[in-house]
Amino acid sequence: MRSTKIVTSFVTSSDKLLLLKRSERVKSMRGLWGAVSGIIEKGEEPLRRAEIEIFEEIGIESSQIQLLKAGREMTISSPQYPDHQWTVFPFLFSTREQKISLNWENSSYVWIEPQEIHRYETVPRLSDVLFNLL
Repeated sequence: MRSTKIVTSFVTSSDKLLLLKRSERVKSMRGLWGAVSGIIEKGEEPLRRAEIEIFEEIGIESSQIQLLKAGREMTISSPQYPDHQWTVFPFLFSTREQKISLNWENSSYVWIEPQEIHRYETVPRLSDVLFNLL
């Protein structure tokens, strides 16, 4: 079984949670809602990768975010990829910025109440990752 290490970063602002809809141009989980995420490069610190992904995907610099919590590492399987596991390093950040500048990886975004996450078709176990942080 293959395994990939990724970061999943939730960003909050004014008690709202940012969700991103994955574009049709990405390799995996197209059209599903998720948080800011990315593959951890070999030897890279997960927190540093999280900050890089936040800047790349939503245009918010590390000086504009505050780490609220780093969750425990989780292993997640996906029905889309039966021979693959994702090792997720979850983070929760806050920002005062609500103006988002999406890159090509995501097609739209919404600010929601955390309990509304179940209304969205998300990447596998996203709500588990979120509630691990709250």
